Amino acid sequence: MLINSKEAIFGDNMHLVSINVSKPKDVEYNGEVIQTGILKKPIQGKLVVKKENIEGDEQADLVNHGGIHKAVYAFAHDRYDYWRGAFNDNSLTSGAFGENLTISSLDESDINIGDRFSIGECILEVSQPRVPCYKLGIALNNSKAPKLFTKSYCTGVYFRVIKEGVIQTGDEVKKISKHPNSVSVKTLFRALFDKDYHDTYAIFSKALMIDELAPEWRNILSERMQKHR
Repeated sequence: MLINSKEAIFGDNMHLVSINVSKPKDVEYNGEVIQTGILKKPIQGKLVVKKENIEGDEQADLVNHGGIHKAVYAFAHDRYDYWRGAFNDNSLTSGAFGENLTISSLDESDINIGDRFSIGECILEVSQPRVPCYKLGIALNNSKAPKLFTKSYCTGVYFRVIKEGVIQTGDEVKKISKHPNSVSVKTLFRALFDKDYHDTYAIFSKALMIDELAPEWRNILSERMQKHR
């Protein structure tokens, strides 16, 4: 993991480096105009985290994005240096991956489905990993980005909102409870997308025992388990 100067400022604890929001925008894709809310930009000041989104943020595709199980998306600030190099793009700044929250020291291998975190006044609960779609390629102007991002197995974390409240840049991100049936976000994502992963169905079975796992992922894993039998 590559750490940059911002991490040195915050130290080893998780902190909120940036809050990023966007209204849906029209963009051209394959000769058509589509709407997307992925083009997020950092915003200063205090913002309210609500049950289905952050103040000032909206999703265009409410079937695949947003809702209570994808209310807030967080990505690791620490990984930006790697992706700037991988994409040969030094202009990448917070929000480039469509995240609402850019967080220092966020590590998907140490964050479990069902874990709870406090940021400012709000409490968030981990619901699922993020699965990138083609719109990430639009945001990064690179059609290969979704596939490369998936292969990293570190794609960020989706939260549901347990307690609404105000947050602001610089807030400490504190893990306030760890789920006892621990399946990390990275482990679950890799079990689904890495064909060479050795313990796939044991991980699926364990994840399906976690009530806090988002319905979308529960359905996917259940279908895969049925095909495996």
